[in-house]
Amino acid sequence: MPGIAHLSAALAALSARLRGEDPERGDVPGWVMITVMTAALVLAILIPFREAIVAAVTNALTSVTGAG
Repeated sequence: MPGIAHLSAALAALSARLRGEDPERGDVPGWVMITVMTAALVLAILIPFREAIVAAVTNALTSVTGAG
């Protein structure tokens, strides 16, 4: 009988989650906004400083690999 009680509780939790009544659900639109804003910041930094970033990374890789 304990197995049936666990199964019943699991089905009730799944049903509540599918109905959207689960208080533990995350804020997906907030995470989407954070992701989009992060991508926008990366582009805002990358576009004007692209040549400097490429040069810095190239210099760093050259100094590590010793190919210079």
